[in-house]
Amino acid sequence: MTARLTRVAGPTVSVRGLPGVALNELVLVGEERLLGEVVRIEGDLATLQVYEDTEGLRPGEPATATGGPLTAELGPGLLGLVFDGMQRPLRALAEREGDFLSRGARLPALDRSRRFRFEPALRPGDEVRGGDLLGQATPAGDGGGRPEKVLVPPDARGRVAEVRAGEVAVEDGVLWLEGGATLSLMHRWPVRRPRPVRKRLAPDVPFLTGQRVLDCFFPVACGGTAIVPGGFGTGKTVLEQSLAKHAAADVIVYVGCGERGNEMAEVLDEFPRLSDPRSGRPLLERTVLVVNTSNMPVAAREASIYFGVTIAEYFRDQSLQVALMIDSTSRWAEALREISSRLEEMPGEEGYPTSLASRVAQFYERAGRAVPLSGEREGAVTVVGAVSPPGGDFSEPVTQSSLRASGALWALSADLAHRRHFPAVDWGLSFSLDAPRLEPWFRREAGEDWVGLRDEAMRLMQRERELLEIAQLVGVEALQDAERVVIESARALREGFLRQSAFLPADASSPPGKTVAMLRAFLHFHRRAGEAVERGVPLRTILDARLDEHLLRLPEATAAEAPAAAAAVTAAVDEALAALEGAG
Repeated sequence: MTARLTRVAGPTVSVRGLPGVALNELVLVGEERLLGEVVRIEGDLATLQVYEDTEGLRPGEPATATGGPLTAELGPGLLGLVFDGMQRPLRALAEREGDFLSRGARLPALDRSRRFRFEPALRPGDEVRGGDLLGQATPAGDGGGRPEKVLVPPDARGRVAEVRAGEVAVEDGVLWLEGGATLSLMHRWPVRRPRPVRKRLAPDVPFLTGQRVLDCFFPVACGGTAIVPGGFGTGKTVLEQSLAKHAAADVIVYVGCGERGNEMAEVLDEFPRLSDPRSGRPLLERTVLVVNTSNMPVAAREASIYFGVTIAEYFRDQSLQVALMIDSTSRWAEALREISSRLEEMPGEEGYPTSLASRVAQFYERAGRAVPLSGEREGAVTVVGAVSPPGGDFSEPVTQSSLRASGALWALSADLAHRRHFPAVDWGLSFSLDAPRLEPWFRREAGEDWVGLRDEAMRLMQRERELLEIAQLVGVEALQDAERVVIESARALREGFLRQSAFLPADASSPPGKTVAMLRAFLHFHRRAGEAVERGVPLRTILDARLDEHLLRLPEATAAEAPAAAAAVTAAVDEALAALEGAG
């Protein structure tokens, strides 16, 4: 008996007559064979979420089970590609379909016509298991490209019977195991199942972002998770693009989940023109983009982040450092809410499904630093998820569920953004649970005084906030000079240290050496100015010396020049204050 649709409700449909169908199994729906996934089974009635527009579907149309779950195609050639939420290659589809995709349009994720020169790492008679290195594949043709590792799929094992080298396509057989199993350059993996690793590693190495306010005040571990909540216009997308360009990652997987079409068009236009500061090559060459705009079906939006994290895990298994950027998880949660309402499930807070917190936690748990199955050097997936709370309200369910599952909060402030302070990270709301575990690394690599300087700077910013509240009542002029020194020192720290210009090449990224050298200089000025005031030097005299101008020029120094420039500024501050004290 042919399975037939019995009900259509938005992105969900009900199908009767799919014997033996399993939860999360992929089903082809309707005459146009749209992709759907089983999300509920009640007797012989299966409910599916459909990943494409269901307009025009009607009861009585056929449905066919595929026998397997939703899978991602993984293999050489992924880097530089742009996919939608179902891993359909958008550039290839645009060449065939034009600017607007027809419903049911599909192409393989990896180009079947593209050729690679394969160099095997195994020989007949070798024992293989999941995660072993199968060989290397280099793009064939005049353009060439960098070689990529080809791994044995995690669930494969056996003895090699035959190996093939030379020029092949991604689905051509290159290795045959005894018993008949054939391995090719590509393999498929269920997107909702985490890829296995040999060993999880402790989160004691930082994920360096190049942003001083993050690396110094709110660091996140390599393989950790950070959330970036902020209202409209606070710079979430710009911050994630800055991280994609300057963070210490070998591969960037950028998921635009439910974002505005114009914004994603800007990303697609900008990324190919961005230069990778490591190699000078286009940044897109080490990036995979998953684009799912707000006008695409919500079910595909829900699947997009799983495709993104599965691709990230694939590169992690190659012992690479991967940064997974998601913009934004709020749109994913909205998709969960809509599908949950169509399934008539009991709603939780603000209509979100009651399983929201566990779904968010399960996703973020796929981040981590680990030794892959191959046993080679470690790889990591670090997740940075933007959150778009309505009205900038951080107490809403998605932000709170994400907070409980993440290691760092980089809260963006609309007030800072309106004052043109970028990155607009609110140092009063943000925090890092990873910071204590990362202190030994920073002491060893950046300097023994890193932690002390960081704590002193945080106390300075907190004291400034307290004094500004008092000043709002009595006026700044009513404060003592010793208190006004705190305000002036914190202002210099905010403007010259916490703020970074993406348009200034020397300051677009700040490594730990430059960061700690600058912080020493700013805090030295604070301490020496405070001492001078205690010795009777009027604060107005210190301000008239314009010593802060020396500090505010420090960001213009390159990473190599920063230590010497900071030392020169420190010497100039000492000399000027000593002269003022002598004159007094």
